[in-house]
Amino acid sequence: MKNLLAHFFLFSAALLYGANYTIAKLVLDDGYIQPLGFIMLRVLTATTLFWLTDRLFIRERIERQDLPRLVLLALFGVALNQMLFFSGLKLTYPIHAALIMTTTPILILLISSVMLRERITRNKLAGILLGISGAVMLILSNSGASADRAASGHSAHILGDLMVFINALSYAVYLVLARKLMRKYHPITVVKWAFTFGILFVLPFGGRQLAVVDWHSFSTGIWLAVVYVVVGTTFLAYMFNALALKMVSPSVVGTYIYLQPLLATLIALALGADVLTAAKVLSGLLIVLGVMWALRA
Repeated sequence: MKNLLAHFFLFSAALLYGANYTIAKLVLDDGYIQPLGFIMLRVLTATTLFWLTDRLFIRERIERQDLPRLVLLALFGVALNQMLFFSGLKLTYPIHAALIMTTTPILILLISSVMLRERITRNKLAGILLGISGAVMLILSNSGASADRAASGHSAHILGDLMVFINALSYAVYLVLARKLMRKYHPITVVKWAFTFGILFVLPFGGRQLAVVDWHSFSTGIWLAVVYVVVGTTFLAYMFNALALKMVSPSVVGTYIYLQPLLATLIALALGADVLTAAKVLSGLLIVLGVMWALRA
């Protein structure tokens, strides 16, 4: 029953993230909120919601010796993770971003080998190389949503893809670092403090962009998109992943990244926000096969 609940949380988070690739771009592409200002709004709102949840249901104190690790969680899991993702998403395509995020389980293996001294076998290394090659192929491909953008924005989408890849690396570090604290504290306690410290990292970059937002220009659809991103993919998705991480290993949490490109592709195609090309399909297959090989080795 416990594992079933964990998988429910993970699927729900994957669904929220899958739609986020397209919904967030509705706000970013039309310039309603700049990427870092959007992150500032996400972090402030989520921090408030996590503190309210904590005060109502948890009220758990943390030990002083755990503060440095919580600061690292804020850096990798809130600041770098979110700022790089939204900045990259503005420059690239929803399906590209979703496929690149599937490298997270591979990156977890690499980081675990460094931080936790876990051994990487030859088969795992082969899977890692296969998955990374798929990501590199996708980043270097010129397969966008329109001919005009493909002609003028190739270098921009490469930069965007690289930002999303580094975001995946940052998220992998967060999952590995968070596992120890999740065993010691309630997940809400851990995420609450990660977001609280995250404000300090995001404020110098996103504060000014948030301050100049013209809120009166928002249509009802844009408001709904903003609420979805801020509440759904920030508060709910982080909470679902945190709750699941207390029940299962980081690798299991990471494998649910597999669902994101499928869900993101279906949603992006349904809304006409992206197109499916042979390069995207081939790159996606290489990434997924590489991850499966690495995890089963």
